Amino acid sequence: MKTQGLLISGLIFALIIAIFAVINVDPVQVNFLFAQTNSPLILVILGSALLGGLSVGLLGIIRSYRLNRQLKALQRELNELKSKPLGYTKEPVVLQETGPGAEPAAVPVRHSAE
Repeated sequence: MKTQGLLISGLIFALIIAIFAVINVDPVQVNFLFAQTNSPLILVILGSALLGGLSVGLLGIIRSYRLNRQLKALQRELNELKSKPLGYTKEPVVLQETGPGAEPAAVPVRHSAE
């Protein structure tokens, strides 16, 4: 449902850009850093929209690729942790703080024989 909404909103946005571009067909001077050219405003508008869409799409693909790679690494780590047996000790362990601001350390508890 979310994908359909995005597709419909994208088509509506493309239609608005197309209508806006068709209305503005007068030639305009486009100044690049290294050259100047006269071209119809319709080409400038459509070209800008196309480049913007391509750049956003490329950034989305890169982000998706990175998240998929991270997901696979975390799944691999989870499977490794699931396959390891739990490390039970014979002696009970109590967490004790070793100093101010320090993380608790596992210290085995020794019971004295009475």
